[in-house]
Amino acid sequence: MKLTIKEIEERIHRLKEEKNELDAFIDELQSDERSGVKKIILRHEKALESARLLKVHYEQMMVFEKEWTSKGKHVIAGVDEVGRGPLAGPVIAAAAILKPGTYIPGLNDSKKLSESRREELFEEIMKNAVSIGIGLVTAHEIDEINIYQASKKAMVKAVGALKEQPDHLLIDAMELPLAVTQSKIIKGDAKSVSIAAASIIAKVTRDRYMKKLHRNHPQYQFNKNMGYGTKEHLEALERFGPVEEHRRSFSPVQQGSLL
Repeated sequence: MKLTIKEIEERIHRLKEEKNELDAFIDELQSDERSGVKKIILRHEKALESARLLKVHYEQMMVFEKEWTSKGKHVIAGVDEVGRGPLAGPVIAAAAILKPGTYIPGLNDSKKLSESRREELFEEIMKNAVSIGIGLVTAHEIDEINIYQASKKAMVKAVGALKEQPDHLLIDAMELPLAVTQSKIIKGDAKSVSIAAASIIAKVTRDRYMKKLHRNHPQYQFNKNMGYGTKEHLEALERFGPVEEHRRSFSPVQQGSLL
């Protein structure tokens, strides 16, 4: 007696973690002429191809880690920052050392991911990290030393916050004044799994910070714009002026404070 479509789907779900048994079951289904079964097989094949492409992409993003491991570097940290452009809030950097052999499907530049996907990957990264370091530089400090120097300072702080000190750094488009070998990689958050991991940690950490800030200053909608100069944010600046978390060295904030 043939299994129903629902029973087939349930069995496939149960066998997800048993690759050999799942493959054998799919092979058995090939002779089933029902259109519903053919759709299940097609969906399964598409899922396999998607998983294969994710693996290929991940391997491509391991090129820098493999290069430096072959040179004798075994504690490699990716470093990235977020928050250069906003009118309010801190710049936050993260440093991430992933466990050897880690595979996190879908790991990519945080800007290319949805908020929900970033949150999911954040948890996976935290579970698969040897160490994570966070560095924060406030809006006041940004005004004092400029955003470029503040970004660099946040990165240095993030590396310093790691529990295990790295012997090589992979950094997104920056060189740091640290006594450790390092690679400056342009658009590194899309080319290195370690930098991508740091990018996601930094982005989620900063977004959570801005959502908390929203509770004290709801008129600026920091929970939606994360401090960036959206139309609503600029209108609120004109109406209410800046708060302590605004970067007064940034032109739109200066204009709002003069009204």
